[in-house]
Amino acid sequence: MLFDSKELLARIEVQLRPKKHSASTLKYKDLELLNDNHTLLISNNQINLTKTEYAILKQLFLNKSQVIPKNKLLDLISIDNEDCDENSLRVHISNIRKKIKDYTDSEYIESIWGIGFKLKD
Repeated sequence: MLFDSKELLARIEVQLRPKKHSASTLKYKDLELLNDNHTLLISNNQINLTKTEYAILKQLFLNKSQVIPKNKLLDLISIDNEDCDENSLRVHISNIRKKIKDYTDSEYIESIWGIGFKLKD
């Protein structure tokens, strides 16, 4: 297949364009989870997250209206830490809540007793 050189250059330019930021951003209410640098934005305040905190929030954002079982979240934690358990998960969730609490009084993560966690409606 032969291309005109102008068409070929145009196709190359399209491929080289920077990706739109919104494709790498997950949003929930006034929270934005940025994939590029694993941070959370609350009203333009940037919160740095650990890799595990980011992974947990990403699952919650991707499944906004669903309860994420503890075992699924534990699988995420175990990627970086083989000795993880429910206590580790609770600590990570608590750390995320504390980081968010520094910028807002709103509660975003709901504990579903005996099952897991979800984003509050």
